[in-house]
Amino acid sequence: MKDATIIKTGAIGTVIAAICCFTPVLVILFGIAGLAAWLGWLDYVLLPALAVFAGIAVFGLWRRQRVAACCETDTKATKENT
Repeated sequence: MKDATIIKTGAIGTVIAAICCFTPVLVILFGIAGLAAWLGWLDYVLLPALAVFAGIAVFGLWRRQRVAACCETDTKATKENT
């Protein structure tokens, strides 16, 4: 999987989970859909989802930085050898 795809997935998931966690959007939607009984379980799902998606985004950024550092080292070594 490409680093950009990992970062996009993590960022989009984090934003959606944060919107659902910190705003009453999901509460209103569940209330309209008649699923208000499930509102008690939202914290058990949304907070871990927020942590997982933030972790995915950080992992993607770490992979991108590692690849960039590796390529930068290879470029410097090639310039020094020539």
